Amino acid sequence: MHENPKLTVAMDGPSGSGKSSVAKEVARHFGLAYLDTGAMYRAATWHVLDQGISLDDKAAIAQAVKAMNLIFSCNPAEEEIMVGTRDIREAIRGEEVSNAVSAVASVPEVREHLIALQRSAIDHAMNGMVAEGRDITTVVAPDADARILLTASEEVRMRRRGLELADKGDSQDLTKQISERDAKDSKVNNFMQAAEGVELIDSSEMDFNETVNAVINSINAQVKAKRAAASNADELE
Repeated sequence: MHENPKLTVAMDGPSGSGKSSVAKEVARHFGLAYLDTGAMYRAATWHVLDQGISLDDKAAIAQAVKAMNLIFSCNPAEEEIMVGTRDIREAIRGEEVSNAVSAVASVPEVREHLIALQRSAIDHAMNGMVAEGRDITTVVAPDADARILLTASEEVRMRRRGLELADKGDSQDLTKQISERDAKDSKVNNFMQAAEGVELIDSSEMDFNETVNAVINSINAQVKAKRAAASNADELE
């Protein structure tokens, strides 16, 4: 357990990198809250589609997202994502939402609204939080105690998503889908390369436990380094 009363961990990564499952386990390890920001964008997309709004109508998209009653849990042990009284945990993982989420997430007003909600959740987390997504290390929480970009090769990311069972033709199509989604999203956020001060962890050759341990070790090292720097700064004053 960390010594500080609060610990904020920011974690980014491309689709299929395993960041969600790793982030949850890391949150459990440190006794922190957990925030899946990707699920928030998916919830916003589900709401836009449910309202029958055209993906070309950015003004209507922004208005709908700002008005939606989004309820989400920060408990790593139990996912809760609702809009009003409707449980949408399964619905947001569907193909229709996956195909539309980039269009909704690229609307500036949508991003501003959801980023404000994400920052509020981080600020109000009693012991701290592990927040994961695609712009956490650079936009949402650039001052986090530890910042990590978790990645893996495209082949490994596909396999982890269970796509290795597809036949060759389908596999090529699925590879194209993942590449196209990453390309669309990377126009908004550069989540494929680690920004300055962000540690890159490539889990291509690691299993789940090894990846979790690598992230935990990185967090501990980053926190230790920041404490040492702060202590040195105090001595110089």
